Amino acid sequence: MTSVLLIYPYFLPRRDRSVFRFPPLGIGYIASALRQDGRNVRVLDCTFLTRENALAQALTAKADAVGIYCMVTMREDCIRFARELRPHCKLLIAGGPLPTCDPAPFLHHFDVVVCGEGERTVVELLHAVDTGASMDRVAGIAFRTEGPPGGERRIVHITRPRPFATDLDRLPFPARDMFPNNEYIRHGKKKHGAPVTTVMSTRGCPYKCEFCSNVVFGGSYRERSPENVVDEIESALDMGYSRISFADDVFTMKRDRVLRVCEEIRRRGLVFGWECLGRVDTMDFDTAHAMKKAGCTRIYFGIESGSDRILYLMNKNITAVQAGRAVEAAHEAGLQVGAFFILFYPGDTNDTVIETLRFATSLPLDYLGLTVPYPLPGTALHKRIKTRINRDWRQDESVFAGHTFVFKGDFSKIKMMFGILKGRFQFELRKRLGRRAPILVRLFETSTDGLLRLFR
Repeated sequence: MTSVLLIYPYFLPRRDRSVFRFPPLGIGYIASALRQDGRNVRVLDCTFLTRENALAQALTAKADAVGIYCMVTMREDCIRFARELRPHCKLLIAGGPLPTCDPAPFLHHFDVVVCGEGERTVVELLHAVDTGASMDRVAGIAFRTEGPPGGERRIVHITRPRPFATDLDRLPFPARDMFPNNEYIRHGKKKHGAPVTTVMSTRGCPYKCEFCSNVVFGGSYRERSPENVVDEIESALDMGYSRISFADDVFTMKRDRVLRVCEEIRRRGLVFGWECLGRVDTMDFDTAHAMKKAGCTRIYFGIESGSDRILYLMNKNITAVQAGRAVEAAHEAGLQVGAFFILFYPGDTNDTVIETLRFATSLPLDYLGLTVPYPLPGTALHKRIKTRINRDWRQDESVFAGHTFVFKGDFSKIKMMFGILKGRFQFELRKRLGRRAPILVRLFETSTDGLLRLFR
């Protein structure tokens, strides 16, 4: 029976500023499905390895089949692994967001691309390989076939889409024992003061924000039962983790379900901290209060802009007023609140950028994430501005403070750098001096607003 190595080709950057460094759940789910199928499977999570050491371990594994996860930020390392491992394995499989939305380029380096959710697909694919059956019968994959005489030598063949898993409770938990847990625990203690891991209690998001890539789960939204979710939480806590970060696209999608998860945590008497992502139009004080009582310490909102015109352009389906109310409700309930904003979005003007910065720094936030737009493949934003994209994203080539400018925008790089720095200083000033020195804060805002306008 085919042995399998699953690779997560992420390497910590030289200057790692992110607070989000967690085990790869997608790889973990596929590993569990393969193990349940009786396969000899290993996981190579490269997060805490050097590239040289990771490749050495991959070669030492001597697996018959190698599956490599890929997203935009991992493309080069994904292809590098494929090239190095090509002579040493029988089957190379690519999966994840980037291969799903554009499989053809990966088929120059891989035998098969898994499109979308991978658990059942990989199991069926390996059964087909073991028995010599046609891969045409495996839903949710792409591979190359010989073209007709006189035509293309090899053409990309994409099989029928695989239906989404409907009963998530039937999926085995991610194979956490295959992750480098000791390293993640040490990293969590150093970065957060406590070891943190992730749990995904739902899959997908029905909203269609212009910049958001949801190619793996599509526009689906599926839930696990609160009991099943808390069972996994308990198993993670038993491994030495003491905090949970819910990896759902929107944990607070349905208020009643959030309350049932909170009730199940309290019913079992579990004491641990947790955090999640929420939408501002699904948050109120009572929900935030219930979350706080169940151990929630922080919630993050993807607000993205303080301008209703830009929010409409982004297809966020929220307003700045809703965002302000949600942040205030969570803050009043005693939660730490984080928010993400995108500056210099295609369609932004000087006025809307300044409006966003003033709005963002006026909120009672504990964490503020400011970024520039990234037109990810498969998104509506990518389609809208694809003719302006002039470079790939590379993990170790960040132009400024973790940001890489990958397309020709309406603003200069200098202006975008200044805007991000202005926002960070403005946030810190308001946070530290807002009540004690409002005139100083206001002076900084107005003077830097003028400077921002001067840049091209």
